[in-house]
Amino acid sequence: MSPVTLLVIGAGNRGKVYARYALMHPGQVRVIGVAEPREFFRTRMAQEHDIAPENVVADWQELAARPRFADAVLITTPDAQHRDPAVAFANQGYDILLEKPMAPDLESCQQIVDAVLANKSIFAVCHVLRYTTYTQRLKALVTSGLIGDIVSIQHLEPVGYWHYAHSFVRGNWRNEAESSFMLLAKSCHDIDWLRYIVGSRCVQVASYGSLLLFRKENKPVAAGDAMRCLDCAYEPDCPYSAKRFYNKRLSEGQIGWPLDVITTDFSMAGVEAALRDGPYGRCVYECDNDVVDHQVVNLQYENGATASFTMIATSETRDRETIIFGTQGELRGNGKQFVHYDFLTEQTNTYEIEHLAGESGHGGGDYGVMKNFVEAVTRRDPSLILSGPEESLETHLTVFAAEQSRRENRGVQLAF
Repeated sequence: MSPVTLLVIGAGNRGKVYARYALMHPGQVRVIGVAEPREFFRTRMAQEHDIAPENVVADWQELAARPRFADAVLITTPDAQHRDPAVAFANQGYDILLEKPMAPDLESCQQIVDAVLANKSIFAVCHVLRYTTYTQRLKALVTSGLIGDIVSIQHLEPVGYWHYAHSFVRGNWRNEAESSFMLLAKSCHDIDWLRYIVGSRCVQVASYGSLLLFRKENKPVAAGDAMRCLDCAYEPDCPYSAKRFYNKRLSEGQIGWPLDVITTDFSMAGVEAALRDGPYGRCVYECDNDVVDHQVVNLQYENGATASFTMIATSETRDRETIIFGTQGELRGNGKQFVHYDFLTEQTNTYEIEHLAGESGHGGGDYGVMKNFVEAVTRRDPSLILSGPEESLETHLTVFAAEQSRRENRGVQLAF
């Protein structure tokens, strides 16, 4: 059987990560086209995948305007630029793998889903947490009845102090007008994941949170008027020093994410130039960021179960942590193992999670979503998609309702 042919729309970090699957499995999928406005990233992908020059373009509309010449399209453009290519390629008959979130507003999400349903496209949102070995093992244990019925879940996303400073204070997702609000940009993963584990629709939500720390009025006095870490007397004592963080990665030879986001010149001079002139060298208290740095969401599900979710920026960067309380026991997980306590036997058992070869990125979820999507397209079997259009729209609706609750300081009921 011929490999699936794929176009990549957006050749930045996420596009590169997903497209790597084609390099690992050339007999299954082949990247034959790329659209990317930045020359370095466009050229890099073209070279890595040996793409014909006529299929290497700056503007995705050039590819969408042609008669369909590939099986599927991977869309990893910035959040606010998802809708138009998704609708256009669906109308051309392509199957679509779309980076999360679908779009920064509910109307655009609905338009995407309408287009893929009307054209009978195989469609997946990159809710990669569903596709990890960890999640699949957890789902199997819950479904087996190991802890009885789910009563409630506590779920924590410790984003991490440096990850938040990189992506959500200095980086691409710092400002709602330029990207989307924090719960959608970072944690629609988690609201979707909770829905998957509970196995029931959310019917009511309440949420609270704010931007507490990363504000100008919290700038240490010792930092004075410095606008960048390179010019700051307080820098050696600041946990959010860009100079220390990025130079440490460089000295350790870690030239992948997040260093490859700030520069393509992996030398001391290149990194210093990026910190001197680019957004990633700015003081975290002097940026144009406005997304929240902490948020809690309480959810009630149709089957009576409840969940509480916490997103926190000021934490050690580590895996998500979850406690699932059932009628016959509880499960505690941290991305690497589960601890099960049984009410009847009063025994505790630990389940270690072994990752398969080739799995990396979001605990193997990046690899897993590509594997399932390619197989679904090959076999014309949408059941292999764990986050199809209707359920993805449903969980996005829950995220929008949670943000409405936070802004309006009230509970919000969901109507389907």
